Amino acid sequence: MATQTGLDVLRKRTIVDCDTMDEQVAKKMGPFQDCTSNQAIAYGELSKPEHAGLISASVADAKALLSRFPGLSVEELAVEIAMVQLALKIAPHIRGHVHIQTNPYYSYSTEKTIVNALRIVQLFQHFQPGFEQSRICIKIPSTWEGMLACRTLEKAGVRTLATTLFTMAQAVLAAEVGCTYVAPYVNQLKVHFEPGFTDPNKLLPLCVLIQKYYESIQAKTQVLPASLTSTNDIFALAGVQHLTIAPGLLEELSQPGSVPVMRSLFDTDVPAITPASTLIYLNDEPAYRLAFTRDLHGASEEKLTQAVNIFCDMQDKLVQVMKANL
Repeated sequence: MATQTGLDVLRKRTIVDCDTMDEQVAKKMGPFQDCTSNQAIAYGELSKPEHAGLISASVADAKALLSRFPGLSVEELAVEIAMVQLALKIAPHIRGHVHIQTNPYYSYSTEKTIVNALRIVQLFQHFQPGFEQSRICIKIPSTWEGMLACRTLEKAGVRTLATTLFTMAQAVLAAEVGCTYVAPYVNQLKVHFEPGFTDPNKLLPLCVLIQKYYESIQAKTQVLPASLTSTNDIFALAGVQHLTIAPGLLEELSQPGSVPVMRSLFDTDVPAITPASTLIYLNDEPAYRLAFTRDLHGASEEKLTQAVNIFCDMQDKLVQVMKANL
């Protein structure tokens, strides 16, 4: 009888997604439900020598398609095409959604985010006619403007994920606008970019609180924690609806003897903090903005700003990759 792994144990309680655009990871360590990504993941994948042809083809396709998308540069369109192509490569090896993140430079523009999301959907259909729109999920930073974009997109039948989420206020608004998923960041994003930095305030309990709140209001939105840095982070959240896990941690979890000994927070008495039923942020932007700004005395707002900045830096790097191939 094969020895159980940590991944085997986790999958009995939580839907496991892969946080990568590497189709080999999905082939080797699946089955996975969804495949999540962002500009940093896309840059890491496109930096591999084997994708030189995909980059060249994306630039050529961007030049051919540019007239359809006024106001966009060849490089920006090539970045989106490359991300869509990577998603299409991995799609046959997962069961559910492929997630593509909108351009982070649009994080504070509802209109630009909507246009970007719809363009991504169009690109999927162009490069693989008949690809099910229901399998596409658009990741959008959890700004006020981004959440309003999610509302419009969900009404149009486009699934969305509110990413870089750090507060209950953001989670409340995400449910109000009808997001398919929220991605609370357990660790602030800079843990993956600043050597030696560890987050002193991991948001593991927040993930539990959000799921309990969603269950209490019967929200359709599902909780998909992200930005995990250890197997302890992962096992602490066994029982959450979804978890997206990076390749290195998936490798650790797939080893014999990786079964957890720690207790999940979902098996402890984390008290539910349920916002007042009369709280409707969607109709009160000032109240939402103040609640968000006041969370942890401004530290949560700082985390979101930091994340948007990092993703913009990664978008810049992707654009440079495409410019080098013009």
